[in-house]
Amino acid sequence: MTPTLVRQHRSHADSTSRVDPWARARDWSEIQERMLVPLYEAVHERLEVGPATRLLGLRCGSGLALLMAASRGAAVTGVDTSPERLALARERLLPETARGRDAGRGENGGTRARTAPRLLAAVDADAAGKETAGFDVVTVFEPAGCPAGDSEGLGEQLAAALPAARRGAAVVLVGWGPPERCATSSVLRVATKPADPLPSARGWRPARRDDLEEVAQRAGLKPDGSGRVSCPFGYAGLDSAVRGLLSTGLFDAAIAATDAKQVDKELTEALHPHRRQDGTVWMPNVFRYLVARVP
Repeated sequence: MTPTLVRQHRSHADSTSRVDPWARARDWSEIQERMLVPLYEAVHERLEVGPATRLLGLRCGSGLALLMAASRGAAVTGVDTSPERLALARERLLPETARGRDAGRGENGGTRARTAPRLLAAVDADAAGKETAGFDVVTVFEPAGCPAGDSEGLGEQLAAALPAARRGAAVVLVGWGPPERCATSSVLRVATKPADPLPSARGWRPARRDDLEEVAQRAGLKPDGSGRVSCPFGYAGLDSAVRGLLSTGLFDAAIAATDAKQVDKELTEALHPHRRQDGTVWMPNVFRYLVARVP
């Protein structure tokens, strides 16, 4: 199966000019993205993702969930707004292309079962769908609802992508669990400190009970079950925890409204209660996912 990665056009102004996008993308890929592996595994298992699956990953980040689906035999396509994260996804999913090797040769010189890698030069999920129609699974593993205004934007993004999905296809939406079951919630409150964050920045708010159902309804989907998965956030130390959490983008509004050093300081202080005797940082969390169907 051929992994396909598509860059989606940015729909809002860049309010984070003081942020190094490549450093953030690397921190996401190397530190933070793995925290959601239990969620990826649970969803893939529930939907029986395998060789017969054509999967579209919206907001695919640096591609770890896509890689896991591809390892189960699925044909995967990824869409994201970040060129930096998408470049890292290409390194993961298309290593032969990234190194300039012959993608059609195996380790012993034989021909691979997969066809040659193909990348689409599309600017949004709608354009991607027109060229790669027939998805039976659509995933959005980036937690919905927590950034202000995120649910509305996701509903529109799904509506654009769904014509590419088959009737009855599964659409998976993800959100944070109840704040009382997510230790990281107390740390994320640092992102709400600025009194007047920039309107285009993705600030944080506590998850609401019906966030995922509202997105599904807005996109015209029919809910078909849900689940909860334990996804503890574990870091080697405070520095790693700060870098990982900053890579989510949830603190960019605070950085734009105040100062990066100030946000780093407040994050470090908020993380201290979660630091263990060996210096590691550990925060138990629960994430919720909703499976909806394309009518």
